[in-house]
Amino acid sequence: MTLIGAAPQLPAFEGYDPRVYALSPGNVDFLRALGVWAALPAERLTPVHSMRVYGDEAQLVFDAYQAGAAELAWIVEDSALQRALWAGLASTPHRCERLEIDEHAAVLSFSDADAFAAKLVVGADGANSFVRNAAGIAARERDYGQAALVANFTCERPHSNTAFQWFQGGGPVLALLPLPGAQVSMVWSLPAAEAERLAALRPEALAAEVEQASHAMLGALQLASPVRSFPLRRLAARRLIAPRVALVGDAGHVIHPLAGQGLNLGLQDARVLAQVLNDREPGRDAGDYRLLRRYERRRAEPIAAMDAVVSGLFALYGARSGPVRRLRGAGLNLTDRLPVLKNILIRQAMS
Repeated sequence: MTLIGAAPQLPAFEGYDPRVYALSPGNVDFLRALGVWAALPAERLTPVHSMRVYGDEAQLVFDAYQAGAAELAWIVEDSALQRALWAGLASTPHRCERLEIDEHAAVLSFSDADAFAAKLVVGADGANSFVRNAAGIAARERDYGQAALVANFTCERPHSNTAFQWFQGGGPVLALLPLPGAQVSMVWSLPAAEAERLAALRPEALAAEVEQASHAMLGALQLASPVRSFPLRRLAARRLIAPRVALVGDAGHVIHPLAGQGLNLGLQDARVLAQVLNDREPGRDAGDYRLLRRYERRRAEPIAAMDAVVSGLFALYGARSGPVRRLRGAGLNLTDRLPVLKNILIRQAMS
């Protein structure tokens, strides 16, 4: 196996990285098996024991204890996770120029090195994937017209290892995720112009806006990191495979961060592809198209289901009409009163 790509230049932060992920227990187990989890600084990892979702004067509460689980998720910093993933990996930082595929191999050509032949090329190269484009796999894209604003805050009240989320009328979604000690990480998805306005505020003014939007749930807030902003878009590749090519992660699908499942979907792709390759018959070509179809079939339903849920929530909470507001509020409250349905949702999110 050869890894093609340069390790990213990761910024250094005095405190915690303002960009974090909520990793599912299933993906944490996968990282443990790879030895990646042990490479992360344990004192910077935060378990999520409960989650509270608010919208239209309704709420939905998920609790790990009631679901019989140790935790619902783990909060991990982006830079820490990337360092752990890249540690010990030997890679070739060449720039790909062309991908040619024939019956026997896929051949990658570079601007600064000799061509490289392989039985299978895995495109894990992000939303602007060279591999996807070179393999001729079409993708549907949509600009959400939003940006995700991320930053960390110290909080006056303890977060008690709870993740909070507020669906706000018209589309914005605010999440406060627990960090070690008395800190939380904010992810606020907003119309692009509003995100730009907030990012330009003085620290105390931004903290006041977040306090108001979160109904002072955690008391007074104080900015504890730089503020970063990321444009949001949706992407769905029409196929996850082509002859001798498989796509994983953002190369195949990008969803809105309101459910916090983007990276989890990508890691699940890697888990399934690895299992399909490990379980193949002795002597079976790793790039065999029928073999790769097993991977694509196993991932089709989970990806489509998550995309439908996220797109549906985005549309539902983007509506401002009174009847729709009452309907979505009633739905949230009803779900909260149905333990069986809540446990199904929890188990799905924990996979």
